[in-house]
Amino acid sequence: MASSNTLRSYSIIPCFIFVELVIMSGTVLLAYYMECTDLFSVHVQGFFCNDAELMKPYPGTEESSFIPPLILYCVVAAAPTAIIFIGEVSMYVMKSTREALLAQEKTIVTGDCCYLNPLIRRIIRFIGVFAFGLFATDIFVNAGQVVTGGLSPYFLSVCKPNYTGTECRFNHQFIINGNICTGNPVIVENARRSFPSKDASLSVYSAVYLTMYITSTIKTKSSRLAKPVLCLGTLCSAFLTGLNRVSEYRNHCSDVVAGFILGSAIALFLGLCVVNNFKGVHSAAVKQKTEDYRGLPLMTFPRVESPLETLSAQNHSATMTEVT
Repeated sequence: MASSNTLRSYSIIPCFIFVELVIMSGTVLLAYYMECTDLFSVHVQGFFCNDAELMKPYPGTEESSFIPPLILYCVVAAAPTAIIFIGEVSMYVMKSTREALLAQEKTIVTGDCCYLNPLIRRIIRFIGVFAFGLFATDIFVNAGQVVTGGLSPYFLSVCKPNYTGTECRFNHQFIINGNICTGNPVIVENARRSFPSKDASLSVYSAVYLTMYITSTIKTKSSRLAKPVLCLGTLCSAFLTGLNRVSEYRNHCSDVVAGFILGSAIALFLGLCVVNNFKGVHSAAVKQKTEDYRGLPLMTFPRVESPLETLSAQNHSATMTEVT
């Protein structure tokens, strides 16, 4: 093994076990408590009497949606993982791309007998960061839903408010009483978790992260349209997922837009700042010469020598010759 392609490190495995795994475990645990428990109570937001934006028909449970949550979460988690794994293995196996990969990544020697292959390091890094971002997106979404308590378009249909004694004589009367709902408490609480849209956030996060990976790592010399079609198809799927939430009256347009912004921001941050746009951490930096253009004119013209200057120069040279 060439020494130029190896790097000795005694801290990479302890850092991975005691720092990165601990952070990942804490993130997963927090996402579990916010998703599957009632540890964090949802903010009870008021509403206007007979608000038309909140009187859409109840679309049914999430499982009856055109895109059920189970299928969505499986696709959002499994598709990027599988594509990243297949892409990394293919680039490592192919001779044309293996040299470029080895130039970006070095084999880490952690002891007298332990070696970390560049392929294993890249797979763990890219998929691990993707999984962390997926749970982080879920935490941000649940935090936004708990804090804001945004009402779904079908809120009044499932709330079935009891207007007795509330003086709701006008449509613009604002109701702040949280105990006015007489519907199913579980469905009413779910109807208070509309902003931002979770499906839109997770789908666009997965799509943007996968698109950045494809455009940064996969090289196709024979076809110019393969990568654009794959990337645009992925982004279009996430966009249609958000539109489906609006068409089924499960979220407002503003909820979906906020979810798109949140998921895209997390994916861009992780892709650009954490995994360095999916480039190797040991790739040689190309030093570029920088020139200082301050003080130079915006436009210059060629200098034309006049006949008087030429005659003066000849006389000066003749004088110097006579002197010598």
